[in-house]
Amino acid sequence: MDIYEMRNKMNMGKSIYDLPLRVTFYARVSTDSDEQINSLKNQIDFYTDFISRNTAWTYIEGYIDEGISGTSVSKRESFLKMIDDGKQGKFDFIVTKEISRFSRNTLDSIKYTQELLDAGVGVLFQSDNINTLLPDSELRLTIMSSIAQDEVRRLSERVKFGFKRSVEKGVVLGNSRITGYTKQDGKLVIVEEEAEMVRKIFNMYATENKGIRLISAALNEQGYKNENGKEIAFITIKRILINPKYKGYYCGNKSVKYDYRNKAQKKLDASEWIMYKDEENVPPIVSEELWDKANAILENRGKKIKNKAAAGFQSRYAYSGKIFCGEHDVPYHRRLFKYPSGDKELWGCKEYVNRGRAGCDRPTVYTTELDEIMKDAYSVFVASKPNIVSDMIRAYSSTLESSNIKEDIAKITVEIEDIRKRKNKLLDLSVNGHISDEEFSKRNREFNLEIEGLEVKQANLKEDEEKNNDIAAQISSLEKLITEELNFEHGFNNAVIDSLLDKIVVEKSDDKKIINLKVYLKLFSDEAVYRIDRKQGQISKTSFCLPSRA
Repeated sequence: MDIYEMRNKMNMGKSIYDLPLRVTFYARVSTDSDEQINSLKNQIDFYTDFISRNTAWTYIEGYIDEGISGTSVSKRESFLKMIDDGKQGKFDFIVTKEISRFSRNTLDSIKYTQELLDAGVGVLFQSDNINTLLPDSELRLTIMSSIAQDEVRRLSERVKFGFKRSVEKGVVLGNSRITGYTKQDGKLVIVEEEAEMVRKIFNMYATENKGIRLISAALNEQGYKNENGKEIAFITIKRILINPKYKGYYCGNKSVKYDYRNKAQKKLDASEWIMYKDEENVPPIVSEELWDKANAILENRGKKIKNKAAAGFQSRYAYSGKIFCGEHDVPYHRRLFKYPSGDKELWGCKEYVNRGRAGCDRPTVYTTELDEIMKDAYSVFVASKPNIVSDMIRAYSSTLESSNIKEDIAKITVEIEDIRKRKNKLLDLSVNGHISDEEFSKRNREFNLEIEGLEVKQANLKEDEEKNNDIAAQISSLEKLITEELNFEHGFNNAVIDSLLDKIVVEKSDDKKIINLKVYLKLFSDEAVYRIDRKQGQISKTSFCLPSRA
């Protein structure tokens, strides 16, 4: 029986219970507790009996989700199966307790009931007395769904409020299993067997100058295991080193849920954490001095690695990150092959490097071939050089006028403001008795020194900004420099390739000895197509674009 027939019969005075329908039900509970499981069993028993007792109806086995929230339907497998089965015509009508069982998201409720109606399937929300076969159902459904959704929002706000009050009272929240501790009544209690390993980690890192990987290997050799019986991983050691709890500090408000509908979380910056010394609720496992020393070393090593990586990436190889596989859209990786005639540098698809021909059958390309293609491609610049030079000077002039100095000054202003906010938080902690006067003086003095240093840097930047205001005097030397670069008299360099080459896409042909490449140059409107013929030892250009003139 289709929707038209059902509505006609109801308009003629028939009840939904008088229609010969194939009827199923949907039941759900949001937790796995015994009480909720009993509730689920009661729902199943009720709807099985309710549908079976109605002689006009044909019972279709119900759909059940256990221990799953109604906020979103994304993980409710039985619910989604029910929607699919409804679209396939396996039943005519669904009975469920209330809208909040179906979904607490207004858009989901309307979306899925509309999809079911399009498939000729109605839904009866018993407690809400809404039958989607009736004309006024959509308005009533929208109102009731909005109420259910608002209940979730208010519940989320109450939970967040409770968390905030707990944090203010120093109650330790979060996971009850922190290496070295167990949690009892909102306080941490040291587990001595685990605390011994934590002390070893800090001592090896801060006093024995061992890196995290060496520490991991040493701990595993000594037989230490995590709570799952596995070896102590790199990330576990790093998390231990940066956790202020180990020096006796309360630390909360490290993340926030910003969307109650999908429970999305954002990790907050350290400046927004609530942190203070609280040895009563968070007994220290290592001294504050040892913890601070370990973290100073960690921060310093992190900066060195970051700077080294940045410098290495910028100057390592000219074509790094510029060559892509036409099939997988992943970068080509550099490799060095040793031949009797000398080493040869070539590039292959990342999938080929990882899994061989099973991963990718796109051809590899030699650096010498790429260089030859780039020399030919850049020759187009010679004809267009006057236009390109004027374009680049205009761009450089604009850049020099502002440079990065304004941005750097603004960043320092933000940093200074951030430290002042932290000073205010520190004052609040002192006023509320969370830290001693001595601790307040020490940390306040450190903040003042930071601000003074930043203000000196800011003053120097402002002085540099004034020197760069007059661009006119630099234009002639800049024009000469760009013209020399475009002559390529001194060969290729990474900076030139990076500034003019956008990317190269490697394609294949039916012949393994023929390789097609699409070359995309900055300032040009379309790609250039090149062909490498390894049988003939030739590289030819099949098409080229004209420079774009924005």
